[in-house]
Amino acid sequence: MDIQAGLAGLKRADAGAVAAVIAVVGALAIGGFFFFQYGLGLAPCPLCLEQRIPYYISVPLAGLLWLGANHGAARKVLVAGFAVIAAAMLWNSGIAVYHAGIEWQFWTGPADCTGPLTDLRGPGGLLNQLQSISLVRCDVAAWRLFGLSLAGWNVPLSLALAALSAWGCRGALARPADQR
Repeated sequence: MDIQAGLAGLKRADAGAVAAVIAVVGALAIGGFFFFQYGLGLAPCPLCLEQRIPYYISVPLAGLLWLGANHGAARKVLVAGFAVIAAAMLWNSGIAVYHAGIEWQFWTGPADCTGPLTDLRGPGGLLNQLQSISLVRCDVAAWRLFGLSLAGWNVPLSLALAALSAWGCRGALARPADQR
């Protein structure tokens, strides 16, 4: 498929073209967070790791939708697949907003990655706390670009992928019945 045909398919909400874009953009996002983790040595916090899960679900599913759309998958299957991706990415954008708000100190985060060491008295007090907390803090942004952290950039990316999924759902519903 050439670029012009792909863009035309995307404009008319062709399910295959939309699924291809979601798969490629999602795979690039996965590559991006692995680059930051392993290439730049920025260890992810627990909330960062949680934000990866929707990508791990959505990218392979989008790849399957891409194949299915080009090989006669039923409309119901395509619609359900796009709905799952949209829901996962909307959930992810919510987690990302929550995480970015923690980084900006708008609200407190989970105690296991933002809380202080407290009450070190008693047997094993310090040891128990050290075993139950994350060493990578959720309330400190490890990297920022134009004032936004990685969690902050994940919000528009997740929302865009959710919107693309809704667009793909629309395209799947508009497929002729003889195309399944």
